Amino acid sequence: MQITDVLGLLGGLALFLYGMQMMSNGLEDAAGNRMKKILEKLTSNRLLGVAVGAGITAVIQSSSATTVMAVGFVNSGMMTLQQAVWIIMGANIGTTITGQLIALDVGMLAPLFAFIGVAMVVFLKAPRAHHIGKILAGLGVLFIGMEMMGDAMHPLRESEAFVSLMTKFSNPLLGILAGAAFTAIIQSSSASIGILQALATAGVIGLPSAVYVLFGQNIGTCITAVLASIGTNRSAKRTTVIHLMFNLIGTTVFVLLCQTLPVTDWVAAITPDNVSSQIANMHTIFNITTTLLLLPFGTYLARLAERVLPDRAEDRPAPLTALGDEFTMQGLSLGTHAVHTDLLAGEIARMVSLAGENMHRAFEAVLSGSSRRLEEIDRTEGVVDGMNKEISQYISKILVHNNSTKNVADIEQYFLITGNAERIGDHAQNIAEYTRVMEQKNIAFSEGARRELAEMHRVAGEALEQAVHPWEDTAGWLARVVDTEQRIDDMTRTYREQHLQRMRQGDCSEEACILYSELLTDFERIGDHILNIAQAYSRMSTIA
Repeated sequence: MQITDVLGLLGGLALFLYGMQMMSNGLEDAAGNRMKKILEKLTSNRLLGVAVGAGITAVIQSSSATTVMAVGFVNSGMMTLQQAVWIIMGANIGTTITGQLIALDVGMLAPLFAFIGVAMVVFLKAPRAHHIGKILAGLGVLFIGMEMMGDAMHPLRESEAFVSLMTKFSNPLLGILAGAAFTAIIQSSSASIGILQALATAGVIGLPSAVYVLFGQNIGTCITAVLASIGTNRSAKRTTVIHLMFNLIGTTVFVLLCQTLPVTDWVAAITPDNVSSQIANMHTIFNITTTLLLLPFGTYLARLAERVLPDRAEDRPAPLTALGDEFTMQGLSLGTHAVHTDLLAGEIARMVSLAGENMHRAFEAVLSGSSRRLEEIDRTEGVVDGMNKEISQYISKILVHNNSTKNVADIEQYFLITGNAERIGDHAQNIAEYTRVMEQKNIAFSEGARRELAEMHRVAGEALEQAVHPWEDTAGWLARVVDTEQRIDDMTRTYREQHLQRMRQGDCSEEACILYSELLTDFERIGDHILNIAQAYSRMSTIA
């Protein structure tokens, strides 16, 4: 094998992986959020779950993405462990579509697909046309890469050392280990199976050896879900255990079948002249058969996963673990943008909630004139500040890797929400600090000022509650938030005038007047930040 062949192999592999990612991203942009919503509304019906898992995976071309979504939904409580079982089974069926596509002899049309796709991306402005163009361009580049790899691998048939290596994969253990390791490295069973098909097409490896590599590839694809489960709760980790058990059981069954029955001969007889189709067909048969075999025992798989990973108090996730670096860096491959948006939504909702809790505690502290809760407020403010830093770093990494216009727009809005939530926390802490001054200097507000403070507390809480629940009647909801924020501005102006009147009448001490004036400023700023949060939510495609 000459250096030109090696370069051709590497170039073909690069184009193949890039084409697959481009196609997957285009499919994700076109249907990712819709697929995510279908998953969220899934019922406990096992057949429906398998069908939905298979359908979504066939659309976004990545069982890893579907499984990672399931991990994220189980972690957030939107899906039970039993529902995740059916999704995982369906995802393993849906992922076989990629191999069947690769097995089609459309190499001559690949440049045409690539040209049409690139032309749509470059010359058409409609977002949907861009998504379709990315799908076509990715498909074309994928097949061009396959052709290049196939051509580069032909000389390997003459290499005795390489052929000897491939024949060793007829040993089930070696073949499974090789397939699992390679798939774990590139984190895509679809891509690794495509490369296996290219090797087989070039005549380097035969079906009897390829099947064991194929079984290992099904095991290796579990690594993405394992990485996604790092930092999640116990139930989410059990989801990855189920995924691993499914493929281990399937591999065990099929290795025994291949050792005792002429299974490979039966599969080869379906398409005797197309070894690439033979591998694709074996992949499909493996996953459908394993699903049918385990379908009646899905609830038992869930119980077994609970036994493998029993509940322990120390395993509860600590703050900020949902956005761990491992998940951030590893999960950004092949169509997993939807689950990242869900993770962001959950963490940001928690951050806004913590800032709101501090706002309520701060008003209560001022009204009571007691600083006993200030330590709790300071501690929560530290968590909010830490979350702001973690989430901002997480968003930055996603924006670097994510080229989806729609997803980027949503994530930018989340960034704005995070900043405004952090500022609400800052103003809450300012209000709390007034309590410490009041206690140290024995300052008390007049009865009129206290009534106004109680009303500020009520209206600020009402505004925040409105801002974080935009999911019904979006237009009417935003109008209500705007009206409430305007009430806050009007109240601030009115209370300043009444405050000046009390000053003239001598009802307030000089120090109390200064504190109350500062407090009104914080109240008004909180209203501004709440409105900013609502407007950011209203601009997001998930509710538009």
